[in-house]
Amino acid sequence: MKNSIRKLQSLMAVGCLLPVLSSTSSSALAATSGEDTFKAKCAMCHGQDGSGNTPMGKRTKLRDLRSAEVQKETDDELASTIKDGKSPMPAYGKTLSAKEIQDLVAYIRSIAKKS
Repeated sequence: MKNSIRKLQSLMAVGCLLPVLSSTSSSALAATSGEDTFKAKCAMCHGQDGSGNTPMGKRTKLRDLRSAEVQKETDDELASTIKDGKSPMPAYGKTLSAKEIQDLVAYIRSIAKKS
């Protein structure tokens, strides 16, 4: 009987934590996978921190992704820029999935909070 009660209590504790874990991990996972994509596709021009402080970023006068100017854009506007490109940035709509683009937007939001 005592073992059954303990098992039930353990299951209830896990059940109570699942909603908390799933709600925080989905945005954290998006930022993490967005970070991986950012490092692979974007950092060479935009810099690891999104500042655009790279030789290419300076040459092409890239905006600081952490700036209020960029951060005031909606998620859809940022996603559209990533998907369709914006001179001199190439379009990534054919090489990145919609999920990868959403994750990049989440990551761009997260780097603004770090600065």
